Amino acid sequence: MALKVILFVAGVVLALQVITTSAETSFIPSEQSKLDGWIDHNMRAYEKDKTTLSETINNKLTLDKQLTAAEHAVKVIKVSQDGKGDFKTITDAVKSIPSGNTGRVIVWIGGGVYREHIMVDRTKPFVTLYGDEDNVPVITFDGTAEKFGTWNSATVAVESDYFVAANVAFVNSSPMPKGKLNGEQAVAMRISGDKAAFHNCKFVGFQDTLCDDKGRHFFRDCYVEGTVDFIFGNGQSLYLNTTIKSLATQTGVITAQARQRVSEESGFTFVHCNIIANGDTYLGRAWKEMPRVVFAYTYMGNHIDANGWSNGMWPIQAQGNKDVYYGEYKCMGPGASTSGRAKYAKILTDEQIKPFMSMTFIQGNKWLIQPPNLKG
Repeated sequence: MALKVILFVAGVVLALQVITTSAETSFIPSEQSKLDGWIDHNMRAYEKDKTTLSETINNKLTLDKQLTAAEHAVKVIKVSQDGKGDFKTITDAVKSIPSGNTGRVIVWIGGGVYREHIMVDRTKPFVTLYGDEDNVPVITFDGTAEKFGTWNSATVAVESDYFVAANVAFVNSSPMPKGKLNGEQAVAMRISGDKAAFHNCKFVGFQDTLCDDKGRHFFRDCYVEGTVDFIFGNGQSLYLNTTIKSLATQTGVITAQARQRVSEESGFTFVHCNIIANGDTYLGRAWKEMPRVVFAYTYMGNHIDANGWSNGMWPIQAQGNKDVYYGEYKCMGPGASTSGRAKYAKILTDEQIKPFMSMTFIQGNKWLIQPPNLKG
C-alpha cells in the first residue's frame, strides 16, 4: 500500500512538473516555422479513450466540462446544393439544430456560393461550420447598415458559445463605400459568442468586414480584407498567421477596438501576421476610450502610415494617453519602422509582450481543440 501511495504521489509530482514546464515554455515562438507545432501542442486534441495521468490532472484543473460533454456527442449534417446532402441551404441546416443543444453539431458544407443571411442564435452552442477544404464554400450577402443596421448587416452572425468555422469564406458583397458618414458599414461576420475558433477562413468586405464583437476568439491561417475599421469590436482575440489586406486607395484603418475600461480584458493580438495595403493605412484607431491592440512578429508592407495609429473617434491626446494600449513588438517590413510612431504607441519590451504571447491571453487551454478532419 505504501509503495502505491509513493508511486501515486510521484506521478502527481511528475504531472505537475510537466504542466509547470509546459506553462513556462508556452510563449508563441519567434520563428514562424515553429508556429504550427506550438499551436498543435497547445490545442486540446480530443481523444475519447486516451488519457494519461498528467492529462487527467491537467483536465481537472482546466478542461471545460461542457465542451468535453459536447465532444462526446458529435453529429454531422451535410449541406449540398446538388441535393445529395441533408439540406440544400446552410440556413435550413442551422434551423434544424434544436435550442439548448448540448452536443457538437458539425454542418459540413459542400463547395459553391451560398447567398444567405444567417443567424446562429445564443440558444445553439457547439455549432461547427465546416467547408470542403478542396472546394471552399462562399457564404455571401449584401446587407448594409443603411438597410439592417451595422449589427444585423452581417452575412453570418453568431451569438452562441463554442462556435467553430473551418474552410469557409464569409463575404459581404455590398459595393465599396463612397465616403458617406452613415449607412455604408457592411459586415461579413459578427462573432458575439464566447470561446469561438476560426481556421482557414476568409472574411471579405469593405467597411466593418469582421465584427469581433465580444468574447474570447481564436483565428488561425485566416484572411481578412477591407477598407476602414475592418476588424472591429470588443472581442478578446488572438490572430495567428493571418493575412490582413487593406483595400483603401486613400486612407485605410485596420482595427477599431472597443475596450472602454482598463478593467476589461478585451483586446486584439496579432502574431506572425502579414499586412498588405493599397493606400495610406493605419494599424488602428480609437473607436472607444481605451482600445487595446498589439502586433508582434508581423510583416508590415508598404503604405503603413508612419504614425502607425490614429486618434480616430476619441481624442487620445486629451486623455493623456495612459489608458490607450497600442503595442508593437519585433515587427518587420517597410511599414514596421517605429521612428515616426504616434507618441501614445508602445514599443513593447520582452517583459511587456508576455501577457499577449500565449494561449493564456484567451484562456485557450481551457477550450481550444483541433477542428474536425472531414472529407466529403
